[in-house]
Amino acid sequence: MQAVKKVEIIISSLEIQEVLDILAIANVSGYTVMKNTSGKGDRGIANDDLGMVLSNSYIMTVCTNDKQLNQVIDEVTPILKRVGGVCLVTDANWVLH
Repeated sequence: MQAVKKVEIIISSLEIQEVLDILAIANVSGYTVMKNTSGKGDRGIANDDLGMVLSNSYIMTVCTNDKQLNQVIDEVTPILKRVGGVCLVTDANWVLH
C-alpha cells in the first residue's frame, strides 16, 4: 500500500472543467467524477431541479505527494470562495495492484 491524501471536491458543474484542468496541471494521475449530486450545505439544499448544467458534481482523487496536494488546494480554494462548494482532504492508503 501507498500512503496518499484523498481529495474530495463538490463543486458546481459549471466549474468542473476548471477543476479538472487544475488536477492535470498538478500531475494528478486520475480522478472520478459523479455528476448531478445533491445535498445540503451552508448555502441550503443543492439539487438538480434546474437541470444538469446548474447541478453539483463530486470529484474524488488522490495526491501522492505534498507538492501535488498544496498545488490543488491553492488553486481550488479561490474557486470555492467564488462559487461555493466543499473540498475535503483525508489520509488514505492506496492499494497497489
